[in-house]
Amino acid sequence: MRSTFAGLNTMVRGINANQLSENTVGHNISNANTEGYSRQHVNLAAVDARKEASIYGQVAVGQGVDSTSLTRARDIYADRQYWSENSTSAYYTSRAKEYDKIEAIFNDTSLENIQDSLQDFYKAWSSLSSNASDSSTRITVVEKGKVFADRIHTAAQKMQEQIEANYKDVELNITRINDYTDQIVQLNRSIMSTEATGAMANDLRDQRDLLVDKLSSFVNLNIYEGANGMYSVVSNGVSLVNGINKLTLELSDPVANDTYGINDYTVLLKESGISYQPTNGTLKAQLDQIEEDKAYIDYLAKMSAFMLTTFNHQHMQGVGIDSSACTATYGTEDTSGNITEDTDTNTGKPVNVVTAAGTELTGTSGINFYGASDIVYTWDEATQTVKADKYSAGWHMVVSTYDKEEAGITNYYSKATVKGNDGNTISSENLKAIDIIKALELNSLLTAENGQNKVAARNWGTTTTSVDPATHVATELGLHRAEANGTGDGTNAVDLSTLFNMNQENTVVDFIAKQFTGTQATGTDRRSMGTISLESYYNQRMTALGSDAETMDSKVKAQDEVLIQVDEWRKSVSAVNWNEELTNMIMFQQGYSACSRCLTTMDEMLDKLINSTGTVGR
Repeated sequence: MRSTFAGLNTMVRGINANQLSENTVGHNISNANTEGYSRQHVNLAAVDARKEASIYGQVAVGQGVDSTSLTRARDIYADRQYWSENSTSAYYTSRAKEYDKIEAIFNDTSLENIQDSLQDFYKAWSSLSSNASDSSTRITVVEKGKVFADRIHTAAQKMQEQIEANYKDVELNITRINDYTDQIVQLNRSIMSTEATGAMANDLRDQRDLLVDKLSSFVNLNIYEGANGMYSVVSNGVSLVNGINKLTLELSDPVANDTYGINDYTVLLKESGISYQPTNGTLKAQLDQIEEDKAYIDYLAKMSAFMLTTFNHQHMQGVGIDSSACTATYGTEDTSGNITEDTDTNTGKPVNVVTAAGTELTGTSGINFYGASDIVYTWDEATQTVKADKYSAGWHMVVSTYDKEEAGITNYYSKATVKGNDGNTISSENLKAIDIIKALELNSLLTAENGQNKVAARNWGTTTTSVDPATHVATELGLHRAEANGTGDGTNAVDLSTLFNMNQENTVVDFIAKQFTGTQATGTDRRSMGTISLESYYNQRMTALGSDAETMDSKVKAQDEVLIQVDEWRKSVSAVNWNEELTNMIMFQQGYSACSRCLTTMDEMLDKLINSTGTVGR
């Protein structure tokens, strides 16, 4: 038989359910602007019906409503998509910012940039080619050469500073990552404890998911939830968090990188010492940017190597207008570097070798424009280094002769190369990257008093003459063009100026290899920048930088749109909707009031039953 007071219990359950739902609405509205908060709702279910007897048999009488759980609105698939896209977005954003910094270093719109100094240096040589004896023009060449080297040094130094700043940011981000994983471990423990009784730790779960959101911007993540409600956070196969256990990231001890003049670091797992390599996020972007910064130092080094080798070698083939003298001693150099004088029986002039001492040509010859006077710099393509051979006073300059017979006239060409006498090499060093750039200093002979007069604007090459093809002995060897044309000769300045904006095949440096042997330059004639001109090499790098920066900006924009869509997807499920919550507030308020009114009515019925039954005739 149904209890007399059964209806009261039904209404009490209704009142409690509506009150709990109303409290949840208030909680949602209060946290509408709380970062990471997910909308919560009460799950209601009808209480099992009670069977009662009736004249037609048993009937099932409902006993009201009960609150089965209080859960949050969350789409785990949207979360996983967000974490993945957030890592990619953070990677692109970080790379775009780094490109902005590099563009600021190589800013060709500023008054102090490499591009302007390169053009000024070229213009100075062009002016010198027509005013070779003018002292002010010579001083300008020296000064512009110094400015160009200084700009290279400044850019390289800023790139080093950029690398150091990136490593500091990596260290800071590792601290943040470890802080986030510590908090996730603590929340895992609290969630497991809270949910052990069957309740849902909704607010704690929101806090944990917010931490994962932030962590996903630094590294790529995969999240797995265990049966006990705890997260496992896996990145690139490494379990950064596994329930209440975690791994700690740290930077290794500094490792000196002499190639770039910096200290390198590796991200390690502290507990095992194993290297950790993220595949996405800000941390990956910073590590990638460090490598790109090094590549830009390499670009600067190749420009510097070009000046130390190709440019210097062309400068060595000229003569200054100072009072120093150099002799042309002619002969044949054997494979050991020994000189045997050869003499043309018709003219009495020797051929093939020139040494830098004596009185034959007026003016200093065979000196470097950049670097030390006693060092010969050559480019090693295989190792991507500049070989710096330091020689004693016995070094000499070799003029190789080539001929090509056309219409009975042999075209003669000479090219000077500095070599050390056998056994007189003091030292040999392979310069890499930052050391190449550091070596790009003006020759001290040029910066000394009246040093501008040692700038080799004059050439001591030859013109078309008659040469015996069998013996390479010339009737007119013609190694006296500098002396013959006097102090105003700027032929070597012309040759030097072509190195700035002409490809290798169009410059004197490659003439010997291509025109007389039919092949491109190889070996020591190989340029550090390839076959393109110095200006083209620099412009190509700057064009690539601008293109890379623009491409990265486009990726940032596109990825932001993707991330916004995914975030909207998440918010459509978990965000607090004011209109919906206000509607629910009114609905639960009315439900609470209705249940209360029904309870009052039942109370009045029972009051009538209890207090008025059996009072007839009183």
